[in-house]
Amino acid sequence: MINQNKRSGAAGILIAIIAVIVIGLLMIVPTYNRLAGSNENVNQAYAQVQNVVQRRADLIPNLVNTVKGYTDHEADTLTKVTNARAGVQNATNPKELAEANDQLTRAIGDINVVVEAYPDLKADSQFVQLMDELAGSENRISTERKKYNEAVQVYNTDIRRFPTNLIAKFTGYKPAEYFKADASAQEAPKVNFGN
Repeated sequence: MINQNKRSGAAGILIAIIAVIVIGLLMIVPTYNRLAGSNENVNQAYAQVQNVVQRRADLIPNLVNTVKGYTDHEADTLTKVTNARAGVQNATNPKELAEANDQLTRAIGDINVVVEAYPDLKADSQFVQLMDELAGSENRISTERKKYNEAVQVYNTDIRRFPTNLIAKFTGYKPAEYFKADASAQEAPKVNFGN
């Protein structure tokens, strides 16, 4: 009888342990899956920021070539633009991308100074079209940065809430970095055609 009571007690403890494990898994698995989905939303949003910044950078060679056709001695400005474009392509995280984008914005501003010296360039249809494309790209970049930061906010809030924060720490999820532009980048580049 004592043997049977020991077996019943051991079976009860085993069932209780299994129940705790099952309940724990039922709580952990959905939370982990939610974190994974939220993290992927952040990654997707960042990829879209990269996409629109790259689109803007891809317009630069056409702009540089158009300006080169009118200006032979503005090599320094055009070199700055080309180097800034390379910085965008080499950025590996939100901070580097923000810094590279700021440099590109300043370089495009330098082109506007060159444009003032060449009235025929301001009237060139290809140049005007490229500048319109750049202005559209600025709007896209702003929109995608906002979406990225919203995804980061949702994700970061989630990994800081209890008990999700315990699961996040155990599974290696870390806060995502917000896309922060430099203080000088708070203004879009001014496109001035001398009007």
